[in-house]
Amino acid sequence: MSAVTIFGKGNMGTAIKSVFEDAGATIQALDSHDENPTIQGDIVVLAVPYPALASIAKQYGDQLAGKTVVDITNPLDFSTFDSLVVPADSSAAAELQKLLPQSHVLKAFNTVFAANIASKKTGDAQSTVLVAGDDANAKDAFIDLVKAGGLNAIDAGTLKRARELEAVGFLQLALAVQKKISFTAGFAIYQ
Repeated sequence: MSAVTIFGKGNMGTAIKSVFEDAGATIQALDSHDENPTIQGDIVVLAVPYPALASIAKQYGDQLAGKTVVDITNPLDFSTFDSLVVPADSSAAAELQKLLPQSHVLKAFNTVFAANIASKKTGDAQSTVLVAGDDANAKDAFIDLVKAGGLNAIDAGTLKRARELEAVGFLQLALAVQKKISFTAGFAIYQ
């Protein structure tokens, strides 16, 4: 049985928790009020705003060594919704991997709204989680767990692909904020 730790109890953290519960995983849910917890999961999902990644890496870096760490953030400039705030040749996930060199960082869940994770549907299609990362074993185990929880999951390539996943997430959020799509809309993949 998999053990998953989720940092964040907001909409995304709650929706992701439900997927992993459906997969039969043991869940540890943490938020900023938990003081110095011991991380129990072999998979650690960071369902937090992008600015929190660096402080989590600094505070829990030793505990995250050897673990699969999943970055779900979209590093947007939330004051303008007009750009990403990471270097043009990088991504939030790549920057996190630099901070956690002993961890297996994956990018996932950032292209699917919380409602579509919870319902497991995007329109009439099964919601799909695109996953990027450099460690094939960590990625395969994570994809298997996501699928066991009722979502589709596709290996999107190496961690370099996180930049494109963040661009898709950025576009989707920008459209929703401008009310051109709803927060239950999204990009669907039909196979």
